[in-house]
Amino acid sequence: MKFLRDLFDKHRSSFEKGGKFEKFFPLFEAKETFLFTPGSVSKKDSHVRDALDMKRLMMTVVVALFPAILFGIWNTGYQTNLSIEAAGLTAGQAGVAWDWHHLFFQWIGMAYDSSSLWSNVLLGAIYFIPIWIVTFAAGGFWEVLFAIIRRHEIAEGFLVTGMLFPLILPASIPLWQVALGISFGVVLGKEVFGGSGRNVFNPALMGRAFLFFAYPAQISGNAVWLGIDGMTKATPLADLAEKGISAMSGSWLDAFFGFIPGSIGETSTLAILFGALVLIISGIGSWRIMLSIFLGMFIFSGVLNFVGSQNNLMFAVPFYWHLVLGGFAFGTVFMATDPVSAAVTPIGQVIYGLIIGAMVILIRVINPAFPEGMMLAILFGNAVAPLIDHYVVRRNIKRRALRTRANHG
Repeated sequence: MKFLRDLFDKHRSSFEKGGKFEKFFPLFEAKETFLFTPGSVSKKDSHVRDALDMKRLMMTVVVALFPAILFGIWNTGYQTNLSIEAAGLTAGQAGVAWDWHHLFFQWIGMAYDSSSLWSNVLLGAIYFIPIWIVTFAAGGFWEVLFAIIRRHEIAEGFLVTGMLFPLILPASIPLWQVALGISFGVVLGKEVFGGSGRNVFNPALMGRAFLFFAYPAQISGNAVWLGIDGMTKATPLADLAEKGISAMSGSWLDAFFGFIPGSIGETSTLAILFGALVLIISGIGSWRIMLSIFLGMFIFSGVLNFVGSQNNLMFAVPFYWHLVLGGFAFGTVFMATDPVSAAVTPIGQVIYGLIIGAMVILIRVINPAFPEGMMLAILFGNAVAPLIDHYVVRRNIKRRALRTRANHG
């Protein structure tokens, strides 16, 4: 590492103010601080909150995501292999009938076998890795461009956004849509507000929302899992909305462990709960938000179960099914707890979570056009979070003023 340290020290002056490559200092700084701890120190009075800097915070979130990433890769291959086996195709037929993912799978000499760990992992990786690469290439381009234009360091926040975005997409999404979605999320979801730390909405969810409304055929409903010759495989939530709870093909445990179709990283509630544990222990994710979202979902789904409906089958879905289907668990743990776009006051976090938990059920059950609901519920929560914090702070100020008056009265 001494060689790299000497190399950075040698060329630093060329990238600093007045140097030949001054405009590209954000790129130089990003690479240097990725490899080495920054050597800069505070020149004025400093106020240390804790020892957790931004890079360590972001890396902790990435560690919390790892179980969902690994399981999502395996499950993508597993669901795809199951589709091929259900269609009764041979390996050669599948390689010809499907897209380039399967041609590459054939080229490396792997067989389609849902019982094989390596077949599932490799096929899933062939789907996931290109989506991940395109996300970081397209999103990273905009991050660097805005850093150069505004003459500031490249924000570490995109590391988490770039990991989250592929996990909330279906495996079969076209790569050009991935680039378009993350570009919308970074530019219009964050940079127009001033960059990292100033965005109102979660950038990853903004990108997915854009794709959801612009290209609904590829990102929702029965076309999430594209199959052979137009064959599709519906997600459990889509089946639930159309056929009701009695038509569910898998068990609750299958859904809890994640052996179901869905977006890449959202299917395994068990893997997501591991991430929740990491975020809560590290103090990065708010347990108040997670718990209150669950309580909001539990209470509102219970009310609708009690009310019932002869025409809407979703009224009968109990809370424990809502918990393990769609993006509820993933959104609760990794999206709604975003420290920038979520409420920050303790009471505000509870109100914020209750609103999201109730709204996701409202959208899933009352509005049959949107069987998912978690994405829209969180974005609505992001929109009202500043207002919630504002009134919580005003309430606290009034209470303190009354208490002060009473003590001096």
